[in-house]
Amino acid sequence: MTRFLINLDLLIRRILTWFCALMLFSMVIFTIYTVFMRYVFLNPPVWGDLMTLFCNIWLVFAALALTTREKEHIALDMLYGYLPDKYAFGIQQMWNLIICGLGFVIMVWGWQVAQNNPGLYWEMGYMPKRYPMYILPISGSLIFLGAFVAFLEDVIAYRKGEFTLGKGEADG
Repeated sequence: MTRFLINLDLLIRRILTWFCALMLFSMVIFTIYTVFMRYVFLNPPVWGDLMTLFCNIWLVFAALALTTREKEHIALDMLYGYLPDKYAFGIQQMWNLIICGLGFVIMVWGWQVAQNNPGLYWEMGYMPKRYPMYILPISGSLIFLGAFVAFLEDVIAYRKGEFTLGKGEADG
Protein backbone atom coordinates (compact mmCIF):
# COMPACT_ATOMS: atom_id res chain seq x y z
CA MET A 1 0.00 0.00 0.00
CA THR A 2 2.82 2.40 0.85
CA ARG A 3 4.54 1.72 -2.46
CA PHE A 4 1.29 2.45 -4.29
CA LEU A 5 0.90 5.81 -2.51
CA ILE A 6 4.50 6.76 -3.25
CA ASN A 7 4.03 5.91 -6.92
CA LEU A 8 0.74 7.83 -7.02
CA ASP A 9 2.43 10.84 -5.45
CA LEU A 10 5.23 10.69 -8.03
CA LEU A 11 2.70 10.37 -10.86
CA ILE A 12 0.76 13.42 -9.63
CA ARG A 13 3.98 15.44 -9.43
CA ARG A 14 4.97 14.45 -12.96
CA ILE A 15 1.51 15.28 -14.32
CA LEU A 16 1.58 18.68 -12.62
CA THR A 17 5.05 19.39 -14.00
CA TRP A 18 3.96 18.53 -17.54
CA PHE A 19 0.73 20.48 -17.11
CA CYS A 20 2.67 23.58 -16.02
CA ALA A 21 4.97 23.22 -19.02
CA LEU A 22 1.96 22.87 -21.32
CA MET A 23 0.31 25.98 -19.87
CA LEU A 24 3.51 28.00 -20.28
CA PHE A 25 3.92 26.80 -23.86
CA SER A 26 0.27 27.60 -24.60
CA MET A 27 0.67 31.12 -23.21
CA VAL A 28 3.59 31.73 -25.54
CA ILE A 29 1.75 30.32 -28.57
CA PHE A 30 -1.45 32.30 -27.88
CA THR A 31 0.55 35.50 -27.37
CA ILE A 32 2.61 35.04 -30.54
CA TYR A 33 -0.50 34.23 -32.56
CA THR A 34 -2.41 37.24 -31.22
CA VAL A 35 0.48 39.65 -31.81
CA PHE A 36 1.08 38.27 -35.31
CA MET A 37 -2.59 38.60 -36.21
CA ARG A 38 -2.76 42.10 -34.72
CA TYR A 39 0.26 43.60 -36.44
CA VAL A 40 0.49 41.61 -39.66
CA PHE A 41 -3.16 41.09 -40.61
CA LEU A 42 -4.65 43.88 -38.45
CA ASN A 43 -7.27 41.39 -37.27
CA PRO A 44 -6.49 40.05 -33.79
CA PRO A 45 -8.70 37.31 -32.39
CA VAL A 46 -10.89 38.46 -29.52
CA TRP A 47 -10.14 35.26 -27.63
CA GLY A 48 -6.30 35.39 -27.84
CA ASP A 49 -5.61 37.50 -24.78
CA LEU A 50 -8.32 35.72 -22.82
CA MET A 51 -6.79 32.31 -23.51
CA THR A 52 -3.38 33.61 -22.48
CA LEU A 53 -4.91 34.85 -19.24
CA PHE A 54 -6.64 31.52 -18.59
CA CYS A 55 -3.40 29.62 -19.17
CA ASN A 56 -1.60 32.00 -16.83
CA ILE A 57 -4.14 31.52 -14.05
CA TRP A 58 -4.13 27.74 -14.42
CA LEU A 59 -0.31 27.73 -14.52
CA VAL A 60 -0.02 29.72 -11.30
CA PHE A 61 -2.47 27.55 -9.38
CA ALA A 62 -1.00 24.27 -10.66
CA ALA A 63 2.51 25.50 -9.85
CA LEU A 64 1.36 26.45 -6.34
CA ALA A 65 0.15 22.90 -5.79
CA LEU A 66 3.42 21.51 -7.17
CA THR A 67 5.69 23.76 -5.10
CA THR A 68 3.70 22.96 -1.97
CA ARG A 69 4.27 19.24 -2.47
CA GLU A 70 7.93 19.72 -3.42
CA LYS A 71 8.44 21.86 -0.28
CA GLU A 72 9.84 24.67 -2.40
CA HIS A 73 7.40 27.33 -1.28
CA ILE A 74 8.49 30.49 0.46
CA ALA A 75 9.79 29.48 3.85
CA LEU A 76 11.72 30.94 6.73
CA ASP A 77 14.95 29.09 5.93
CA MET A 78 17.16 31.78 7.44
CA LEU A 79 15.20 31.65 10.71
CA TYR A 80 15.40 27.85 10.77
CA GLY A 81 19.20 28.07 10.72
CA TYR A 82 19.27 30.08 13.95
CA LEU A 83 16.84 27.93 15.91
CA PRO A 84 17.39 24.58 17.57
CA ASP A 85 16.18 21.72 15.39
CA LYS A 86 13.06 20.93 17.40
CA TYR A 87 11.83 24.54 17.25
CA ALA A 88 12.66 24.87 13.57
CA PHE A 89 10.83 21.61 12.97
CA GLY A 90 7.79 22.91 14.87
CA ILE A 91 7.67 26.16 12.92
CA GLN A 92 8.07 24.37 9.59
CA GLN A 93 5.24 21.99 10.45
CA MET A 94 3.08 24.89 11.56
CA TRP A 95 3.56 26.39 8.08
CA ASN A 96 2.74 23.05 6.47
CA LEU A 97 -0.53 22.95 8.41
CA ILE A 98 -1.35 26.59 7.58
CA ILE A 99 -0.80 25.84 3.88
CA CYS A 100 -2.94 22.72 4.30
CA GLY A 101 -5.72 24.91 5.71
CA LEU A 102 -5.29 27.40 2.87
CA GLY A 103 -5.68 24.55 0.39
CA PHE A 104 -8.88 23.48 2.13
CA VAL A 105 -10.28 27.03 1.95
CA ILE A 106 -9.39 27.33 -1.76
CA MET A 107 -10.96 23.93 -2.40
CA VAL A 108 -14.26 24.61 -0.60
CA TRP A 109 -14.85 28.23 -1.59
CA GLY A 110 -13.33 27.69 -5.03
CA TRP A 111 -15.98 25.06 -5.71
CA GLN A 112 -18.69 27.49 -4.64
CA VAL A 113 -17.27 30.22 -6.88
CA ALA A 114 -17.07 27.85 -9.84
CA GLN A 115 -20.61 26.58 -9.35
CA ASN A 116 -22.25 29.94 -8.72
CA ASN A 117 -20.60 32.03 -11.44
CA PRO A 118 -23.49 32.89 -13.79
CA GLY A 119 -21.64 34.75 -16.55
CA LEU A 120 -20.67 33.71 -20.05
CA TYR A 121 -17.67 34.51 -22.24
CA TRP A 122 -19.28 35.62 -25.48
CA GLU A 123 -15.93 35.73 -27.27
CA MET A 124 -15.40 32.04 -26.45
CA GLY A 125 -18.66 30.83 -27.98
CA TYR A 126 -20.63 31.64 -24.84
CA MET A 127 -18.51 29.38 -22.66
CA PRO A 128 -19.68 29.52 -19.02
CA LYS A 129 -17.31 31.48 -16.78
CA ARG A 130 -17.33 28.63 -14.28
CA TYR A 131 -15.09 26.44 -16.50
CA PRO A 132 -11.92 28.49 -16.00
CA MET A 133 -12.78 28.70 -12.28
CA TYR A 134 -12.60 24.93 -11.82
CA ILE A 135 -8.86 25.29 -11.25
CA LEU A 136 -9.67 26.61 -7.77
CA PRO A 137 -11.13 23.41 -6.26
CA ILE A 138 -8.65 21.27 -8.22
CA SER A 139 -5.59 23.17 -7.04
CA GLY A 140 -7.05 23.61 -3.55
CA SER A 141 -7.40 19.88 -3.13
CA LEU A 142 -3.88 19.30 -4.50
CA ILE A 143 -2.45 21.97 -2.17
CA PHE A 144 -4.29 20.43 0.78
CA LEU A 145 -3.06 16.93 -0.03
CA GLY A 146 0.47 18.07 -0.86
CA ALA A 147 0.89 20.02 2.37
CA PHE A 148 -0.61 17.19 4.41
CA VAL A 149 1.68 14.58 2.83
CA ALA A 150 4.68 16.89 3.36
CA PHE A 151 3.66 17.26 7.01
CA LEU A 152 3.35 13.47 7.44
CA GLU A 153 6.68 12.84 5.72
CA ASP A 154 8.42 15.34 7.98
CA VAL A 155 6.86 13.93 11.16
CA ILE A 156 7.85 10.37 10.21
CA ALA A 157 11.39 11.48 9.32
CA TYR A 158 11.68 13.45 12.58
CA ARG A 159 10.60 10.46 14.65
CA LYS A 160 13.17 8.29 12.87
CA GLY A 161 15.84 10.94 13.46
CA GLU A 162 16.27 11.49 9.71
CA PHE A 163 14.65 14.92 9.35
CA THR A 164 16.76 17.71 7.86
CA LEU A 165 15.80 21.29 7.19
CA GLY A 166 16.51 22.96 3.90
CA LYS A 167 15.79 22.73 0.22
CA GLY A 168 15.66 19.49 -1.64
CA GLU A 169 14.31 17.45 1.25
CA ALA A 170 11.39 16.19 -0.88
CA ASP A 171 13.54 15.03 -3.78
CA GLY A 172 13.38 11.39 -2.79
